Amino acid sequence: MNVRILFFAQARERAGRANAELSLPEGSRLEDALAALARDYPALDPLWPHLAVAVDGRIARPGTQLAEGSELALLPPVSGG
Repeated sequence: MNVRILFFAQARERAGRANAELSLPEGSRLEDALAALARDYPALDPLWPHLAVAVDGRIARPGTQLAEGSELALLPPVSGG
C-alpha cells in the first residue's frame, strides 16, 4: 500500500523535500512507516524524540493502523516569540 508523507519545518529541511510517497506492506502500522522513514531519511534522527506524527489529520499513537492512501504528517515542535 502507498502512504503520503508530509514533512514540515525542520523535518522538511532535513528531509530535503516537502512530501514523499512510501510503499508499505498491507496491514502496516505507524511504527512500520516510521521505521522506513528513519531508514530512508537518516538526517531526521535528531528530530525523532521531538516529532509529533499525525495520520489523516489526527495526532497518532503507536499501533495506529495505516490504510492505502493514508497521509502522515511529521510535525516538529513550533517556537515563536
